[in-house]
Amino acid sequence: MAIPAELFRAVRRLEVRAKKTVRELLAGQYASVFRGSGLLFEEVREYLPGDDIRSIDWNVTARMGMPYVKRYREERERTLLLLVDVSASEGFGTGGATKWQRVLEVTALIALSAVFNNDKVGLVSFAAAPEHVVPPGKGTPHALRLLRDLMCSAPVGRGTDIAAALRTVRTLARRHSIVFLVSDFCTSGYEKEFRIVARYNDLIAVCVYDPRELELPPVAGLIPVRDPETGQRVLVDATSPKSRTRWAARRRAQLEMLRQLVRRCDADLIELDTDTPAAHALVRFFRSRERRAALG
Repeated sequence: MAIPAELFRAVRRLEVRAKKTVRELLAGQYASVFRGSGLLFEEVREYLPGDDIRSIDWNVTARMGMPYVKRYREERERTLLLLVDVSASEGFGTGGATKWQRVLEVTALIALSAVFNNDKVGLVSFAAAPEHVVPPGKGTPHALRLLRDLMCSAPVGRGTDIAAALRTVRTLARRHSIVFLVSDFCTSGYEKEFRIVARYNDLIAVCVYDPRELELPPVAGLIPVRDPETGQRVLVDATSPKSRTRWAARRRAQLEMLRQLVRRCDADLIELDTDTPAAHALVRFFRSRERRAALG
């Protein structure tokens, strides 16, 4: 099927920006944070001073009459799965970018960092249910197909079902995969599936939000607000301290619930607001994770 010229140009622009950032900032950090899942036997060679005596191959040593050691190399290749929220609430944005633009940006950076390090990448886009699935594959063309499909997203149902998206992990990726769950998390009811996926995989939640979800703008009077997923319209009194508090409380509660869940599951969390470039948030995450690994 032919790709519309406008879509092709949009994917190409996203690729160019993301590749530059990956090469300059993220590729090495990605490799150090997401190490291989095991060791592969490579060869047997003569023992050299400084070699770990625990690596001595005693069978070969006995046959050759001198010490030999086994050498291994890291099994670098891993599988990374992107679960990406394409629901209507992602279209919200009051500053330089919408949540959806940040979602595309962070997804592109993660996908291209993975293929740069020869990992497999797969995609599940979801709204009220899983909408589109791209099985894990390798290489830049595969990653660009994934991004193209994501940019074409037109969710069928309203709402957001994170639990249903998490259940697809067990069918698409083997255990000990890297799973990035990218959403605004404006929902609940996904805690059980989150715990299951985190138990067997390296789960990173990427929570994208707009600052105005946490605080109304400093204006007086009534503000018309429309829920993009239900279509419901309400008027919010931005002058009333009670209304301002109630506005912020629900969203802050969702974020705090997510933070607590991440801590309990020993998962990771990247909080990305629409005023911050995705690369900055990823660099902070990688550096924080490297520091934790160094501390043991």
